[in-house]
Amino acid sequence: MKKILKRLSAAFLAVCLLGAAAAAPVIKRGYDMYKQAVEQTPIEQKVNEIRSSDAYTPLDEISGVFVETLLQSEDKRFYYHFGIDPIAFVRAMAINISQGQYVQGGSTITQQLAKNMYFSFEKKLARKVAELFVAFQLEKMYNKDDILAMYCSLAYFGENCYGVKQASQYYYSVSPSQLDRQQSRQLVEALKAPSVHNPSTMQIQAAS
Repeated sequence: MKKILKRLSAAFLAVCLLGAAAAAPVIKRGYDMYKQAVEQTPIEQKVNEIRSSDAYTPLDEISGVFVETLLQSEDKRFYYHFGIDPIAFVRAMAINISQGQYVQGGSTITQQLAKNMYFSFEKKLARKVAELFVAFQLEKMYNKDDILAMYCSLAYFGENCYGVKQASQYYYSVSPSQLDRQQSRQLVEALKAPSVHNPSTMQIQAAS
């Protein structure tokens, strides 16, 4: 039994080393992408731009129901992870492997904020790595409520609405603090596919 375990351990280590060697070029490209992005526009500057925009909404001015719905849908362990959620990451990787393609990203709200701040929406591994480096920096520099408020103020909800303030006013003619549970569900659903699931298209589909 000891010999079998020893061989299995050696095989596992070899697989890990091979995986690390194969991933090294992608990690290097992602790190270079991250460095180029933050050197061109430092994170502090990006954050100041977000906070000074008309779309920025402090967390205490957003409906608690909306925040609850958002976290339940997008990042249940937001207040407990360090920028990456290992449980969601492993689950997403398992699904991607089983499907044989990139289906789920397992991205946290911090990662999504990093993407919205700097990067395109192309599903490339190097971009995911760059996004992680930014996410780790955001978690180091800002508290969770700051990150959540910035995400809510920058996320795209369809119909050219960036941020929950624009979305709530455009779709429902209310302020973010007045969003009810149904409105919150519709807006959070829009985040997954803004051009398909935004409240305007849902109303059209319901009427047809």
